[in-house]
Amino acid sequence: MLQILIQLLIIIPFFGFIISLLIPRKLERTISITAIITVSTHSLLFILLLIYWIYTGNSIIEIKEMETYKSKAFDFFIDIYFDKITAVYSLVGFVLMFTVTVFSHFYLHREAGFKRFFTIILLFYLGYNIVIFSGNMETLFIGWEIVGVCSFLLIAFYRDRYLPVKNAIKVFSLFNLGDVCLILVMWMSHHLWHHNITFSELHDSIYVHAYLRHHHSYGIFIAVMILIAAVVKSAQLPFSSWLPRAMEGPTSSSAIFYGSLSLHLGVFLLLRTYPFWESLLGIKVSIITIGFFTALIATGIAKVQSTVKTQIAYSSIAQIGLMFIEVAFGFESLALIHFAGNAFFRTYQLLVSPSVLGYRIHNMFFNFKSTNFSSKKPFFKTLNNSFYILCLKEWNLDLYINKLLWNPFKFIGNKSQILNAKPFMGLLLLIYALGILSFNYQNLIPVSIYKLLPVFYAFLSLLIVLKAFTKRGDAIWSWMLILSSHFFIALSVSLNDTFNFNETIIFMSGAIISAITGYICLVKIKKIDNDINLNKFHGYNYEKPTIAIIFLLACLGLLGIPITPSFIGVDLMYTHIFEEQYILILLISLSFVFIELSVLRVYARIFLGPHKKSFHPIAYKSS
Repeated sequence: MLQILIQLLIIIPFFGFIISLLIPRKLERTISITAIITVSTHSLLFILLLIYWIYTGNSIIEIKEMETYKSKAFDFFIDIYFDKITAVYSLVGFVLMFTVTVFSHFYLHREAGFKRFFTIILLFYLGYNIVIFSGNMETLFIGWEIVGVCSFLLIAFYRDRYLPVKNAIKVFSLFNLGDVCLILVMWMSHHLWHHNITFSELHDSIYVHAYLRHHHSYGIFIAVMILIAAVVKSAQLPFSSWLPRAMEGPTSSSAIFYGSLSLHLGVFLLLRTYPFWESLLGIKVSIITIGFFTALIATGIAKVQSTVKTQIAYSSIAQIGLMFIEVAFGFESLALIHFAGNAFFRTYQLLVSPSVLGYRIHNMFFNFKSTNFSSKKPFFKTLNNSFYILCLKEWNLDLYINKLLWNPFKFIGNKSQILNAKPFMGLLLLIYALGILSFNYQNLIPVSIYKLLPVFYAFLSLLIVLKAFTKRGDAIWSWMLILSSHFFIALSVSLNDTFNFNETIIFMSGAIISAITGYICLVKIKKIDNDINLNKFHGYNYEKPTIAIIFLLACLGLLGIPITPSFIGVDLMYTHIFEEQYILILLISLSFVFIELSVLRVYARIFLGPHKKSFHPIAYKSS
């Protein structure tokens, strides 16, 4: 009984999403009612599950749902897990989701993207439920990826404007960092446990400590990657600046994503993996330190912001910083209560903020009172003013992230001028052919040289995709560079370990089909006026919405989103990289980060943003 109810809780949002896709966009009422019925049915089933679960003793439930791929060295299966943490996150999730869907039914009436909003929201709800019901890291990562893509689409909801599209790419770039950290968690976990570890096994402290005692460095690496993924997802320092930029979407999506559910998934990740890192003192101190300084600085920033959404965003960040501290001290129940209270309060604040803002403006005009003169001593006044200016500038977090994280890679990509020459593709093909010959005749190559080949081809892969990431010219050329990077990754890993050809097919099949589909779409767009330059936004979604949707699906396929076999293929690639090969894993991980950014950059530049033709309405840069 319990197993059937849990399975239905994941299936229902999926069917709601599919039905929403099939409804014509003119039928607003039908679309919104479908979403409300989906969430209501899900809510009723969860209440039944919760009552029955409590009545039967509220023991932990684990279901091994399906095995998607299995080999001698790798087992990828979907695992479902239900406990107190899942129950709280699911309870908060359905209440807020129901509230937001009902609110959006009226709030987005006659909005051009009405259907698009409800379809994405239902897809997000599916991803959210996959995350909170996940029983292993692989299942969690499926939902994590879906939530990330939905974030990008909803931040860029007003896709005819400059800033929403720009900020959507900026936010997604940081999400990619968290995604790759989770992939690295799965990679190192495979070498630590030698099987697909489940969250229920982490509760066996004797079993976990026995492994960590002999592989302490592996445990530190996994815990650090978990921490970075959680920090990025929950917008903790130094990655806090993305959250206000994510508020470019509709108020209702800001409420459900960045006021309540999505933003708290970093806390969920820490709660779920707590038995693994609870004995690692350095990690606990790091979490407490990050949480403390985030709460302190975000509170100051929130108090001086001029926009209500930004104030609420930083207030929520500050509260999540406190939740990090609570989790690190082992106060699980307190963290869950704090999560529920913060999620409900921030959603309420965001939904009523337009009305409150109108009242406050009216009150400011008619009941203005001047501020009393401060009699503070010069030193404290200077200190107060300095803190005020820093908070007003949001501590320049955006600037430092760009300078330290992205600009060095942009510099490398811009300096790789040789990759602009199309004849260079012939040289790349020759180098690739030599790599294939090396794979087939490895016995003829000295071992010392052969060991360097995986790193060499991984470096070429990164160099190629960095050029695609920074390229300002023809989008088709950038698209071909992205596909080339996939081939070089596959070759690099093949040279690194004894590799099954079927695994290469799994990885490359989705990428090749998606790349061909995307290439056809770009050629069709280029025929319109022979201009698909990446130096500007084109906004072709106005005139070619069908091609835009097909190209978006091709982009998702090239990224290895769960709809394609490449999603499993990426995991398979990582299993053939050994635990001591840090340079190789760094190069390939960076390649995957910039592949995702390059693909979505092409999509955004060609199909989103203000249309380049003057007879279409053009939105101001400011949102």
